[in-house]
Amino acid sequence: MAEFTIYLGNKNYSSWSLRPWLALKHTGAAFEEVMIQLDQTDSAANLNRRSPSGRVPVLQHGALMIWESLAICEYLAEQFPAARLWPEEREARAHARAVSNEMHGGFAELRKYLPMDISRRWPLGDRMVKVGADIARIGAIWRECRARFGSRGANGGGDFLFGGFTIADAMFAPVVTRFVTYSVSLDPVCSAYVAAMQRWPAMQQWTAAAKAEPWVINDDVNTGAA
Repeated sequence: MAEFTIYLGNKNYSSWSLRPWLALKHTGAAFEEVMIQLDQTDSAANLNRRSPSGRVPVLQHGALMIWESLAICEYLAEQFPAARLWPEEREARAHARAVSNEMHGGFAELRKYLPMDISRRWPLGDRMVKVGADIARIGAIWRECRARFGSRGANGGGDFLFGGFTIADAMFAPVVTRFVTYSVSLDPVCSAYVAAMQRWPAMQQWTAAAKAEPWVINDDVNTGAA
């Protein structure tokens, strides 16, 4: 039996589930995953049995239950320091935490008007008026991270925001899927980052599973969750 169990929502839609799942994959630890299908008549009851908040994701480690995506990621960083889920360098680590928390608490318009939907493609259309400021800020974050930290390998070699993969990449992973789903036009630096995330085997594994899901929850692309 695996030491860890992670409870997730539908992979096509649950952006909050994607984040700690990627971090957990990066640790290399064996784990079991349990999907709690969302938007069903029994979803609330199933969630309440597994989650103190009635939401996913939840990580179970022995008798310990950790809910909330960023808290799970922080716990994994403590449990697996060799995975370098935060950069070892003080300045880079502080910056990674800042942008991760900004993603965690911000970008409300992007969340609302460009909900995560990995398996389908939607036109961006006039939603750009609503999400343009959020897209611009995300692009600025990515360019600064790559220029200050990623290009010099602050967390080791790689094409992620700080070189090697960090929690910051996990936090922005759902945004990567959104930019693909809605064909958001990006500058070369941001396009290269999206491509790097799409190449990552863990991201490819999640994407394949999302596309294989038969359930359609939301046909209204003007609503959605983070």
